[in-house]
Amino acid sequence: MTLLPKALLLVAALGLAACNNPDRYGAGGTGADGMNGAGSGIDTMGLGDPNDPQSIAYFNQSVGDRVLFAVDQSTLSPEGRGILAGQAQWLQTNSDYAIIIEGHADEQGTREYNLALGARRAAAVQDFLISQGVAPSRMRTISYGKERPIEVCSEEACYSRNRRAVTVLSMGAGA
Repeated sequence: MTLLPKALLLVAALGLAACNNPDRYGAGGTGADGMNGAGSGIDTMGLGDPNDPQSIAYFNQSVGDRVLFAVDQSTLSPEGRGILAGQAQWLQTNSDYAIIIEGHADEQGTREYNLALGARRAAAVQDFLISQGVAPSRMRTISYGKERPIEVCSEEACYSRNRRAVTVLSMGAGA
């Protein structure tokens, strides 16, 4: 090995070592208060404080940002309608938010079939929210079909979590 490759290797190793500082946030790599953000009141992902009823984090964790569907279905379950009723109430109280409703499917079936199924699931959620008084101008739908699974495995437990519609909040409602 000549001098140049050795020098480059040494610089690369030092650069990687400089990136690995476990105490950069205090003891144990956590925040100054010893917590990792969850429950600490620190907004670690731009979603706000989960204890603030007007934050995205509160909506996702307390109201619920997703509903699940049965195999090959786009009909809302009673549990799904309950979650969406809570979403509608929250959205009416927090009118600064617009939403994108994502429709998803499990990995079974063709790409085309699952895109259509995801679109029907997103439309079912949108129709329910409109029926609860949320302005259509605040909503958009998109279908990802089977392209964005939460879990990848060939078991019903994974499939059931992937059959969903997710309500994604963003600032700046069009209403």
